Amino acid sequence: MTFNELGLSEKVLQAVVASGYTTPTPIQAQAIPHALAGRDILGIAQTGTGKTAAFTLPMLSRLESGRARARMPRTLILEPTRELAAQVEESFIKYGVNHKLNVALLIGGVSFADQETKIMRGADVLIATPGRLLDFSERGKLLLTGIEILVIDEADRMLDMGFIPDIERICKLVPFTRQTLFFSATMPPEITRLTETFLHNPVRIEVARASSTASTITQGLIASHSGGAKRETLRRTIRDAENLKNAIIFCNRKRDVAILHKSLQKHGFSAGALHGDMDQRARTASLDAFKNGEVALLICSDVAARGLDIPDVSHVFNFDMPTHAEDYVHRIGRTGRAGKSGTAYSIVTRADQRYIDDIEKLITRKIDWFGPTLGELPASTSTEEDEQPRGRGGRRERSTARREPREHREPREAAAPRAPRPTDEPQPVIHDAAPAPAPVARAPRDEQQPRRSEGRRPDARPKEPRQEPRRVEARSDTRNDQRPNGGRRHREDDDAPVIGLGDHIPSFLLRPVKLKPLKVGSED
Repeated sequence: MTFNELGLSEKVLQAVVASGYTTPTPIQAQAIPHALAGRDILGIAQTGTGKTAAFTLPMLSRLESGRARARMPRTLILEPTRELAAQVEESFIKYGVNHKLNVALLIGGVSFADQETKIMRGADVLIATPGRLLDFSERGKLLLTGIEILVIDEADRMLDMGFIPDIERICKLVPFTRQTLFFSATMPPEITRLTETFLHNPVRIEVARASSTASTITQGLIASHSGGAKRETLRRTIRDAENLKNAIIFCNRKRDVAILHKSLQKHGFSAGALHGDMDQRARTASLDAFKNGEVALLICSDVAARGLDIPDVSHVFNFDMPTHAEDYVHRIGRTGRAGKSGTAYSIVTRADQRYIDDIEKLITRKIDWFGPTLGELPASTSTEEDEQPRGRGGRRERSTARREPREHREPREAAAPRAPRPTDEPQPVIHDAAPAPAPVARAPRDEQQPRRSEGRRPDARPKEPRQEPRRVEARSDTRNDQRPNGGRRHREDDDAPVIGLGDHIPSFLLRPVKLKPLKVGSED
């Protein structure tokens, strides 16, 4: 079968021939006729089999008639990553060379003003990531009521990695009569049930078993210890690899990408880095440097595992085994594309055995070992912490071993008795920040009279002294234990009444008081 038999327009066929393609891939041969007929499609095929052209070519043929209005695009393509969105834009530019269509790209890390200018001119094709698309829609800069074709690329990643709420909001903004196309390399059963919400009587096209790997890729496992020994194993494998032209090295965490990047550069390797924390300009520059051959090794996270079409990648190294088995299929799919041969090596530690079992169960085949297996690996000098398995997100799992009871532990050496310090004695607490007044000589308690009574009338009746209620029992907390008599506030002569404030007189009562002279003959 050739492209001429698929029903594409003449302009599209000329662009395909100019690109050097004559025979469509299986996914293209089955999907293009249904897409031209306006049917919803659920396409599942191995990565690197031409899924992008399977929806790009029929969209170009259908967009030849009509023009887009300002802020109202005609077609919408959703991508999970910025790099994949930029790659789809390049495909539209290559195959739409004979069309006068406006293509707009809405991704993060780019100025809003430049993107708004393209939207205001009218976009026939809008390629976007969900977050930036919703930002434009909420600001009133974009209307999705004119969407004719909706494409959700890498559907399993869009639905499985937290994009479900965004996809549901976007699907409510586009017309119900739209045509929806789902394309992905993996489609688990639980994700397939979710697609029933967005697709209407779809045509399921499965040219290869879901989550299968290409036969052109040679896969292998390399046993290693963790820590610094793992980086040494990677360097030795890169030096010993046959026909290594360039390679993509995958890590699970962005921090490991930066560490491995510096390590490889330190040992004389030409390497670049790519992960989600880098700004868009740095990510684009790093990816272009790898495509142009300026660097031979690209250390990246899973941001580059989905859909990136980098030609002539000879090797793929999994420095960390992916925690999701589906990610393994996408990672090694960066090599062996378009019928070319490729090699994928995975460096495995003892903590990765369960991930290997999940991967082999998913791809229904055993992966060969290169060198000794994990059981034949010599003893390691690394610590036990390096061998602890990592959970989802790269975090170390807590040990399930129970700690030894306190009474069963070995006693520590008795420490020498601490010499008493002056600060160990109970110290009075000063609540007033002002300096304490100088001591004032006082008369005995029986002869002492309040100072305010000096100006009273002779016939004034003195007040009865207040008695503090006796405490029945003393408090037994640690603060009271530090006081004399075990913290008891009552004195030994509990039967004697307490006059006034007792032995304690507040400082403000000791300040001199000026009394007004008493006028003779006044009522006072």
